[in-house]
Amino acid sequence: MAIDNAKIESIEALRRAGIEPYPYSYHVTNHAKEIRDNFSEFEGKEVSIAGRAMQLRQMGGITFIDVQDRTGKIQGLIRNNDLDQKSLLVLTNSSIGDNLGIRGIVMKSKRGEISVSARELTMLSKTLRTLPNKWQGLTDTEARYRFRHVDLMMNREVLKTFEVRSKFMRHVRDALDSRGAIEVETPILQDLYGGASAKPFTTTYHTLDDKQMFLRISDELYLKRLIIGGAERVYEVSKDFRNEDADTTHNPEFTQVEYYEAYSDYETFMKMMEEMLSAFATNTFGSTKVEYQGETIDFAPPFARMYWVDELKKMSGIDVSSISDEDVKRINDAEGLGLKHPDRYHVADSLFDKYLKGKTLQPTFVLDFPTYMCPLTKTKRGNPLLAERFELYVGRMEVANSYSELTDPLYQRKMFEEQERARKKGDEEAPPFDEDFLNAIEYGMPPTAGIGISIDRPTMVFTNQTSIKEVILFPPMKSTPPNESLPPKESALDS
Repeated sequence: MAIDNAKIESIEALRRAGIEPYPYSYHVTNHAKEIRDNFSEFEGKEVSIAGRAMQLRQMGGITFIDVQDRTGKIQGLIRNNDLDQKSLLVLTNSSIGDNLGIRGIVMKSKRGEISVSARELTMLSKTLRTLPNKWQGLTDTEARYRFRHVDLMMNREVLKTFEVRSKFMRHVRDALDSRGAIEVETPILQDLYGGASAKPFTTTYHTLDDKQMFLRISDELYLKRLIIGGAERVYEVSKDFRNEDADTTHNPEFTQVEYYEAYSDYETFMKMMEEMLSAFATNTFGSTKVEYQGETIDFAPPFARMYWVDELKKMSGIDVSSISDEDVKRINDAEGLGLKHPDRYHVADSLFDKYLKGKTLQPTFVLDFPTYMCPLTKTKRGNPLLAERFELYVGRMEVANSYSELTDPLYQRKMFEEQERARKKGDEEAPPFDEDFLNAIEYGMPPTAGIGISIDRPTMVFTNQTSIKEVILFPPMKSTPPNESLPPKESALDS
């Protein structure tokens, strides 16, 4: 949709009268929700509000403007006789979508609506484009993501989603700070990628002789260096990048918190996650119970525990802890997994998805993975075929992944060698051999528990969303012409 020439004419008219339509600042005394919730305190008092004009209605010499700020809407009631000439000129040249400032007295209209009776009207930013139709709003999913600024204007629930996300991020930080952890930063551009199984994004570092670099897939190996150095408790709120397909629960760029705590094991973090999530639900929603897609999820501890190798064997007859490389093609075909290049890791993972993932609506610790799936994890005490690892599932999505971290440098070297053999066989997700990390762990790493906590997926549960794109402000989109505006089917409002 092209720029509206009538709006440009309004800008010129304001400037001819000495009124700047894009001023430097405006003094806001109160917000819409504050005034509405405390009307008895504000009635008859002068306030200054500011926000976007979402509706504009004229009745004789009175104009009603619904002003929307970050807390909600409030009505501006403007009587021509109450305004000076400059304010009248601003009113004449105002339209839906403009950012306006209103100074006036808090009162109720004849219909009983809480309003601000204007004494002064200020243009704060003149819009050049017309907002989508007020009845249809902005509903096209791709347009909502691509034009997130318009989405936020038209769909106020979207802003609430990101307020919950912000609160959850702060809550995780507070919980880890309370344990005496320090927040750190590690490289996003790395010489080698590691700490997970994923295909990396690559880039070139020109000032280092055009050296190939990788966007990190995990912070793990750098944070462990800090544990080795004696930091004891460290975490990072990180953007990680995995060059893989996107779906409703995966995005190639995602946010997680990785935390490492010396002298602890994965049992420590099961208790921590129960406390962290139940406290957030209670503090934010007043209950440990939240509604998710028509079902109730209860975050009250203790969370369920699923020993998934045993549970899978009961359901399928397959013991994934001991399957061999020779077994994988047969299982892939017999179970209809559809893997093009099956290996033990992906066969086991697919069997979990097929038989057990659907049982994880309620918070569930999925415990003790096959050792071959966990190259950075200590083996299970009493059973070397298993590893001391849990994944926490909520709403049938993995929201956290934790290990009793492998600290034996000789065994770690052996596991890296296995990964390297897989990589040379064509496994694009197997990370390269990392001699620098082995050098670090050879100095001695204390017993340590590690965990990665998703920010995106718990936010999906807490805000009742089914797509990860709904909790990412600017998700990646396919290319679009630079001058593309809102799709034509999003009709416009007359001002």
